[in-house]
Amino acid sequence: MRRIVATGTFDLLHPGHLFYLQESKKLGDELYVIVARDRNVKHKPRPIIPEEQRLQMVAALKPVDHALLGDTTDMFRPIEAIRPDVITLGFNQNFDPAVLTEALKARSLSAEVVRIGGYGDRVLCSSRRIVQRVIETRGPSLRVGQNTDPEDL
Repeated sequence: MRRIVATGTFDLLHPGHLFYLQESKKLGDELYVIVARDRNVKHKPRPIIPEEQRLQMVAALKPVDHALLGDTTDMFRPIEAIRPDVITLGFNQNFDPAVLTEALKARSLSAEVVRIGGYGDRVLCSSRRIVQRVIETRGPSLRVGQNTDPEDL
């Protein structure tokens, strides 16, 4: 059985996330997805959606066989437990595959590291772009404390 690990924040799920997971699943039999902990996200703004809800959403996706939260202190701990054959990186994840491969070897892990390409030129395949679109199109009507009809959101 070929085990694949995909990782990410998965805040504001969008088709780019689904593409990444579908392409990752094609590389093996069992897809494990490690969802970043809220407190560990330091390379971009903190997630909007809490980690437990992001985990629940990722776990419900068809390509995902197992979803788990990352470790709060050691990102390699779940990888050591899973012992994957392949670790996939999204096209915009800030990991150098060569550096990651060396870090894995230092822990006696021999997973192949594969970067998954982008989903194409889709406007809303980025959580940042989704937030920007909400601000641009709905910002004035989304005031804190204002009674807003959910249909308007």
